[in-house]
Amino acid sequence: MARLVRVATCNLNQWALDFDGNKRRIRESIQEAKAQRCTFRTGPELEITGYGCEDHFHEGDTFLHAWESLADLLSDDTTDGILCDIGMPVMHRNVSYNCRVWCLNRKIVGIRPKIYLANDGNYREMRYFTPWWTDPQSVGFGELEQYFLPVSVKEATGQTKVPFGIFAVSAHDTVLATETCEELFTPNAPHILMSLDGVEIFANGSGSHHQLRKLNTRVSLVKGATEKAGGVYLYANQKGCDGGRLYFDGCCMIWVNGKLVSQGSQFGQLDEVEVCVATVNLSDVRAFRASFISRSYQASAAPTIPRVEVDFALGDLRALALSASPEIEVRIHDPMEEIAYGPSFWLWDYLRRSAQRGYFLPLSGGADSSSTATMVAIMCQRVVAELKTGTDRSKAQVLQDVRKITRDPSYTPTDARELCGRIFVTCYMGSQYSGEETRSRAAGLAEAIGSLHTSIRIDGMCDAVKECFKKAEVHSGPTTNEKLIRDPVMGGCSTENLALQNIQARSRMVMSYFMAQLMPWAASGDRTTAAGSLLVLGSANVDEALRGYYTKYDCSAADINPIGGINKRDLKQFLEWAARERGIAVLQRVADAKPSAELTGAEGEQEDEVDMGMSYQELGDLGYCRKVLHCGPLSMFLKLRSTHWWGDGRSLSKSIRTNNDGLKTQDDKIAQKVKDFWFYNAINRHKMTTLTPSYHAENYSPDDNRFDLRPFLMNPMFAAQFRAIDRAVKEAAEAKQAWE
Repeated sequence: MARLVRVATCNLNQWALDFDGNKRRIRESIQEAKAQRCTFRTGPELEITGYGCEDHFHEGDTFLHAWESLADLLSDDTTDGILCDIGMPVMHRNVSYNCRVWCLNRKIVGIRPKIYLANDGNYREMRYFTPWWTDPQSVGFGELEQYFLPVSVKEATGQTKVPFGIFAVSAHDTVLATETCEELFTPNAPHILMSLDGVEIFANGSGSHHQLRKLNTRVSLVKGATEKAGGVYLYANQKGCDGGRLYFDGCCMIWVNGKLVSQGSQFGQLDEVEVCVATVNLSDVRAFRASFISRSYQASAAPTIPRVEVDFALGDLRALALSASPEIEVRIHDPMEEIAYGPSFWLWDYLRRSAQRGYFLPLSGGADSSSTATMVAIMCQRVVAELKTGTDRSKAQVLQDVRKITRDPSYTPTDARELCGRIFVTCYMGSQYSGEETRSRAAGLAEAIGSLHTSIRIDGMCDAVKECFKKAEVHSGPTTNEKLIRDPVMGGCSTENLALQNIQARSRMVMSYFMAQLMPWAASGDRTTAAGSLLVLGSANVDEALRGYYTKYDCSAADINPIGGINKRDLKQFLEWAARERGIAVLQRVADAKPSAELTGAEGEQEDEVDMGMSYQELGDLGYCRKVLHCGPLSMFLKLRSTHWWGDGRSLSKSIRTNNDGLKTQDDKIAQKVKDFWFYNAINRHKMTTLTPSYHAENYSPDDNRFDLRPFLMNPMFAAQFRAIDRAVKEAAEAKQAWE
């Protein structure tokens, strides 16, 4: 007879250190799994504390409150009749571990520490935790130790100690085990050996953040875990912004023998708890494995993993009342949908959890600020859609959040444009150099999305700064008041030009924060009763950061930036997508326009790519080679000169450092472009230490805080590196001549 088991995994919108909220969401996920007659439930990594606690994991309080939360979950009927795999930090023998705690019927079954920690890219787990050590000279995962429980848990469970180590849970009718997030990504993942030893159900509690085009990798790994070795694999994940730059994108899944039978949403719901359930047939797993003779031969000699036995059966004795879940198609979003939904949902979580009044954006009518505005509009659309089509729980939560943000306890939005007008203020900050086309595009976009749109002129602020400089007095030093030059002019030397351009940009930043504080008061008239201001949104992209083509502490300096991890190439495609799919026609005009800072002349008179001496397409390639492919100057040149990169003879933009003088061959031009990139990146690297916290969207991100760690004072001449490029150019020319 078929051995059918109902299992559950989930996406939970946890928040770092929100112990009460995290516990509530965990309890609701378990209760929902039980309501759907599941006998096993797994949840995200470190779900009790939230994944992003970072250095708070060094605090004993974090461990204390985690145990208090677990004790509370075990003190009522939450875990009655369901085996639960819960993620939390545990300190064992004064060593901190990232653990999975197995619970059943108000008892702890055992504690399983993580073996392989994520410690690259955005992840710093070895800063907080220690990997569980297994002797590389021995086969298997070692013997179990005993963990002595805290007093609060002893009182709740009546237990004194529980097994600690790598184990499988042996129920009456199956065997289960867990691996945590990064362990799935390793070449010798734990599930390989565990499956050979008869483990049939695997659970993976993960804390995996969104990154463009990353879900394909995750799906492929989970699928491969059971496609080759057979078995049931449950993947759980966090969702939402838990307090930092990352957006955890859910997409919990259940796979059986390489076939998907249940999948949660990646961006589809604002519900803080999303449970995915499937009925799996263990007889299918056993038949799959038994008929794979080579696998059986390996399994017959596989080492045994310690078992922790439980007096519990997962299978339903009334098997004929159930039917196994059918295979379904994997759902993966288009990259433009990822750009639309990931940052916009991150913006919503950030806004509602910050308890501020909304967002303020300097809207220039260019591609970057228009992309940011569009993301806020999509956020508002999603909120209104959730109020209409969400679960009862999500409707109540979202409405509560909307009323908290608007400071209006009776407000219920009727459409997205109306909501946008209540929580989003845009401002065109024009100057004498601004053009009518950008002003028109900004106004058209604001009208289309419904923001409260304003405009100001910053010329008066800039003039005031220049007047203040004229009154500067010299009190000591090598010059005098009479000799001091006090009247910089646009069109003078480069020093004058840059200073006058920068004061325009910095005036916009100052005015943005001034308006962000005052606009709720100015627009609503709530002079005394409602606290809070608007959060200022930045809109600087990856390419400008890498090139240093922005002013330090200008209007890119903001509270958060939803596009700071996205390059111009992707943003242009996003604008075209939003114009087509969201019906915001003005965005096509924005996408078609040539980018301009409008600091020395209107659009068409000043162009970003001319000023930079690099096209955005070129910057995208250079940035990708630098960060994703880990290229230094020489290896970057060698990479880009290949025929599937720039060696195909394409036209490259003119170098502003050399004006292309003496550059005859394609190799010469590529070499100079690489040198220019590294030079400007080095002299402007200090700017990246002040980048606004940005949504992490791609591996080419220049985020200096935790992802792209480099010195901010470098010798920009790169003498040895550039000499090596020159030698390579010469050798390539000689080799080509000899070949011909």
